Amino acid sequence: MNEKVIVGLSGGVDSSVTAYLLKEQGYDVTGVNVHMFANPEADHSAEDARKVAEYLGISYITRDLSDVFEQSVIRYFIDSYQKGQTPNPCVMCNHTVKWRGLLESCRHMGAVRLATGHYAGIGRQPNGRLAVERAVSAAKDQSYVLYRLTQKQLADTLMPLGAYEKEEIRAIAEKAGIPVADKPDSQEICFIHDNDYAGFIRRHTGKEFPQEGNFVTADGRILGRHKGIVHYTIGQRKGLNLAMGHPVFVTQIRPETNEVVIGSNEDVFTTKVTFREAAFMASTDFTEEGRLWGRIRYGHKGSWCRVAEIGDGVYEAEFEEPVRAATPGQSIVLYSGIAIAGGGYIVSL
Repeated sequence: MNEKVIVGLSGGVDSSVTAYLLKEQGYDVTGVNVHMFANPEADHSAEDARKVAEYLGISYITRDLSDVFEQSVIRYFIDSYQKGQTPNPCVMCNHTVKWRGLLESCRHMGAVRLATGHYAGIGRQPNGRLAVERAVSAAKDQSYVLYRLTQKQLADTLMPLGAYEKEEIRAIAEKAGIPVADKPDSQEICFIHDNDYAGFIRRHTGKEFPQEGNFVTADGRILGRHKGIVHYTIGQRKGLNLAMGHPVFVTQIRPETNEVVIGSNEDVFTTKVTFREAAFMASTDFTEEGRLWGRIRYGHKGSWCRVAEIGDGVYEAEFEEPVRAATPGQSIVLYSGIAIAGGGYIVSL
């Protein structure tokens, strides 16, 4: 075959097995490790990627995308919290940093396509459009974070792991003797290794967020004091420290008044989710699709809904069953069968 392919080599088992599988299939593979931020874990992963490339006998280069990562992901992450939203940096990173940067590397190196270790597939739909498709492994499926990829990006991409379960990938790595076969999966946001979002923002900007403010009811009755809006998200119950005599939950965040609204569990359920900045993949018009399967966060299994355009570029998904904690800043991703129809950013109106 000898077709030249770039593999985004992170130093983890999934991307390493991706490189191994493609080499076994006859591709001319080059591993590219992308440097996006500075912390000890990132440096360790880059060293792991180098070792894997050396073990597999493939070419290896590094690419510094820290400037674009700062502009596109970290600023977005900080701005979202300042607006009382809960961002998903992986969604933003994939289409604005990883794919753009790695496909540029492909062009510079004369490679035909980019390959990644995501658990997802790419398929040509009956209407001729390409779309990301769910992975065989429901537990590991990563299609949700890929919904903003463009038709051109999809045309230039391979995702060989979509047909595998995680256990199979581990077994392949072990059998092939790949050095990172037993490396655990990363569980946190990659650029915040201690999971302290507020501390990261403070250190990165040199500024303090609005700190203490009021917990209030929907009609404005003060219930107590909160420690800063960055510490809360819609649907949250733990860490509120409110002695109400019954369970209470965050139902809204009001950055303009530095208030966190508290209510009952029933208050965080809705059948209507509004979104904008739509990205179309298998579909070009959500309103003509009929029933779609909608997911409102990465960990949401999903539910049936229908989508209508209610304003200029503003859409509303009406779910057949109430969904919990539709959170501004997160994404709604819509599926037609196993293929992503598209999605957008959840907003509150």
